[in-house]
Amino acid sequence: MKQIKNIALAGHNGSGKTTLADALMFKAGASERAGKTADGTTICDFDPEEIKRKISINTAIASFDYEDTKINLIDTPGLFDFAGEMAEGIRAADTVMITVSAKSGVKVGTKKAYAAAEKAGKSKMFAVTKIDDENANFYNVLTELKTVFGPTVCPVVVPVIENEKIVSYVNLIEMKAYKYENGKAVEIDLPTAEAIEKMTYRIDGLVEAVSEAVAETDEALMDKFFEGEPFTQKELTDGIHAGMNKGIITPVVCVSAADLSGIDMLLKEITLLLPSPEEVPAPVAETPDGDMTEVECSPEAPLSAFVFKTVTDPFVGKMSYIRVMSGVLKADSQVYNSATGETEKIGKLYTVKGKQQTEVSEVAAGDIAAAVKITASTSDTLCAAERKLAFEKIDFPVPCYSMAVKAKSQGDESKISSGMQRLLDEDKTLTYVLDLHTNEQVLSGLGEQHLEIAAAKLKNKFSADIELSVPKVAYRETIRKKVKAEGKYKKQTGGHGQYGHVWIEFEPCVSDELIFEEKVFGGAVPKNYFPAVEKGLQECVKKGVLAGCPVVGLKAILLDGSYHPVDSSEMAFKTAASLAYKEGLKNADPVMLEPIGTLNVLVPDENTGDVMGELNKRRGRVSGMEPAETGMTAITAEVPMREMHDFTMYLRQTTRGMGSFTFDFMRYEQLPSNLLTEVIAASADNA
Repeated sequence: MKQIKNIALAGHNGSGKTTLADALMFKAGASERAGKTADGTTICDFDPEEIKRKISINTAIASFDYEDTKINLIDTPGLFDFAGEMAEGIRAADTVMITVSAKSGVKVGTKKAYAAAEKAGKSKMFAVTKIDDENANFYNVLTELKTVFGPTVCPVVVPVIENEKIVSYVNLIEMKAYKYENGKAVEIDLPTAEAIEKMTYRIDGLVEAVSEAVAETDEALMDKFFEGEPFTQKELTDGIHAGMNKGIITPVVCVSAADLSGIDMLLKEITLLLPSPEEVPAPVAETPDGDMTEVECSPEAPLSAFVFKTVTDPFVGKMSYIRVMSGVLKADSQVYNSATGETEKIGKLYTVKGKQQTEVSEVAAGDIAAAVKITASTSDTLCAAERKLAFEKIDFPVPCYSMAVKAKSQGDESKISSGMQRLLDEDKTLTYVLDLHTNEQVLSGLGEQHLEIAAAKLKNKFSADIELSVPKVAYRETIRKKVKAEGKYKKQTGGHGQYGHVWIEFEPCVSDELIFEEKVFGGAVPKNYFPAVEKGLQECVKKGVLAGCPVVGLKAILLDGSYHPVDSSEMAFKTAASLAYKEGLKNADPVMLEPIGTLNVLVPDENTGDVMGELNKRRGRVSGMEPAETGMTAITAEVPMREMHDFTMYLRQTTRGMGSFTFDFMRYEQLPSNLLTEVIAASADNA
């Protein structure tokens, strides 16, 4: 356990996570070459959609050995549409390595990854990538990191730059300098005083910063620091190690995955500085009695394990990625699933490196592996029957962008349904539901690209081809005044004729369902025809007289009518009721109603004015605004649902991905008259 390092690679899209993972594996001797995302040759981006689009879509696991250490790299996507994948990866890790491009510096994805690691209580480190790029500026990025994330930022490996080119790297713990020739480090003399003088940050100042950070971790070290004594290499290493685990030191290293500069030093820092599973704070789980208990990471303890990711494959079946929290998970064993209350049969177990799987007989506490064809879902806890536990489920982002789904070919509905179910097993940020109001199947996710890729996976994996379109808005119709209407149906044929005659009063009321009453005197309409009249009206309220939308808030009172002893029938009275309905509603001042939702949106303070203006354009009514977390403002508003379809994209663009929101249906309100013609025309087209 002491020799296991579980690391989630996170950061802004394009900051070099996947390429860095490949470089680390290559340098450790775990792969034959260092792949590149642009070439589609990386170990962690193996999904056809990832290779095609040249982006990470799924969290991938890459387990390998380096010297005496087992390293489990968890490569997470940087695109905000796949934030759920990052949540899974961070949950399984002990340390979050946040990549920052030396070209573009701190981005929104950097801040989000740091905040997610902080919230999860994980240790953190920064890897400044693309250091070899001609537009790179490590020291600008270091300054930015210190400004944004505060004094915990502690440089460990820094470049020496002469004439805008990197000539060597200095390891501030070892106080040694290295030059890279064909990807191999050669130790050289430390930079001369003249070279140091030209550096943005002086080496002695950087060493002082490291020493000060280390001093904060221990009283004895603090005393030594104040006495002006330099720390030994071991004291620096142990101090940073302890500081990372306490969350008070965030080391910074610089690397180039392209020419492998600094990769060997990063591997060394991983083994020396990063906490092992037994050193991190013990996770808490709930017992069947509702008590919370700490779970010690020990192979001798009863088994407990957490399913942090599920992958579905039409050929392999379901693959569950599992972090063993305590005890030993063995192949061909039985475990208890706390989420379902059922016993799970564990078959084969594998360690995973991209799409490559290596079978193992058991997995001990602190390690990560995959099990195939088990029924467990993401966030389920597997444990020994003698000690039943449930770890807290992963907190996934809420879907906020929806599209209607339609099969491209008739008869594909069952394929779509079964394929969608597998996608939902795999991706907990997707939902797929039938909208009972519009009778559309609606797929919801975190953004446009998220749903596009879900549709592509559905086609490629499960041969189900779908079309995505803007969902219909569930409009309603109602009336605003009381009217009395006659419905008379009279038809003479060769035999019996048809005769039904009713007078019905229609009036507004507060109800989603039709309210039917009868006040017939003297048997003008026999009682046995009352149900037929009500049934006729119930069928009619499914379509209003303006745009064919369902009618709400309607009360119908049967007042009078007449009948024929031979020609009257249930069908005749049903038809008469529908004639009275059509006549009555036309004259009852019918209006359209639109759904209104409650919007809770979180935006950076500097974007508050923009978002407020946008909500006004979308006919929103702001009802509240208050400070939220640091630098953020929470806005509450009521907004018509028809105006909200593309709000996800607007908010992401305006806030550069920092904003988030939830939107829930609240009530119906009258549609403004200037939009009535447009809605009626759209309804006619859809019909």
